[in-house]
Amino acid sequence: MTTLATPPDTAPLDDTPAVPDRAPRRKVGRWILFAVMLAIAAVMLYPFWVMIFTSLKSEQQFLSGGGFSWLSWRDLTSVIPIGQEILSSTIVCSASILVILVVGLPAGFAFSKLRFRASTAVFLIMVSAMMVPLQAILMPEFVNVTRLHLTGGYLGAILVYAALGTPFSVFLFTTYFRGVPDELIEAGIVDGLGYFGALWRLVVPIAIPAIATVTVLQFIQIWDDLLVGLLFIQNTNERPITVGLAVLAAGRTTSIPELMAGSLISAVPAMVVYLIFQRYLVKGLTMGIDR
Repeated sequence: MTTLATPPDTAPLDDTPAVPDRAPRRKVGRWILFAVMLAIAAVMLYPFWVMIFTSLKSEQQFLSGGGFSWLSWRDLTSVIPIGQEILSSTIVCSASILVILVVGLPAGFAFSKLRFRASTAVFLIMVSAMMVPLQAILMPEFVNVTRLHLTGGYLGAILVYAALGTPFSVFLFTTYFRGVPDELIEAGIVDGLGYFGALWRLVVPIAIPAIATVTVLQFIQIWDDLLVGLLFIQNTNERPITVGLAVLAAGRTTSIPELMAGSLISAVPAMVVYLIFQRYLVKGLTMGIDR
């Protein structure tokens, strides 16, 4: 008796279309993005390279186009009091930022957690001050500070910088404190801390990103500013570094290598502060968006 052989099992045909491999496209996209970022970095870093390259020349070498020398760096201290000017800039920046934080922290806490009549209107009026350009209010501020006889030293410039930076700090702190749970504040008040105690003991420790963001941005703004220091600090022994470099550049015989050396020294503190606190900047600037 013969038996019919059963045909072998055949696998069903797969009609699913093949998914194209996107790995090469992603790799090409990454290389394009890398090339674009590299080009942007080159454009941004080129001025620093020119400053470094020029500062390593004497005046004769700069005019002739060849050679290197440390003469400009050695002669810089004899041209302008670079140490005193950096100290003056540090004093003005530190005092101004301290005033901005002392005013901005409780104001932001009040606008976010303590609702009172017309609080929204007051907040909008204060924040709208950020839209006013510095040049529009500089002369009225100069008249007011002059009438108070505060243009001789640091105090006038510190008050002006604090007035200019406070609206931004209030806006940033208000945005952050709105994301802090109300239960945390209520628990602190129940424990007897009060509103100021809840602010300084409970809220401020978790507001480090906001504090760092305000500190870095205001430091860069104040350190690099020229107009306020030029108008409100009329004592030549207390002028900041930006004013000193402006005076050096306005001289009849300006040494370009010495000016570049001073500009490099002036740029270093702002760069150092940014590099130290840059990990807080993204978190500080984007906080409150997804809350």
